[in-house]
Amino acid sequence: MNIDVVKTVVIFGTILAITISWSLNKSIFWAIFHGFCGWLYIIYYAIGSPNNDDIDK
Repeated sequence: MNIDVVKTVVIFGTILAITISWSLNKSIFWAIFHGFCGWLYIIYYAIGSPNNDDIDK
């Protein structure tokens, strides 16, 4: 796999995790923390986050 592709996927995961975290928590701390978690947080949110319906409110 190309290094540029890996970098792009990691950056996309970080940005997506930060966006989801901010929309749910409105907290800079949690957004940064979830940005470090990246794809792990995205998978957690997609599969079983207890408040994943809050994003629509």
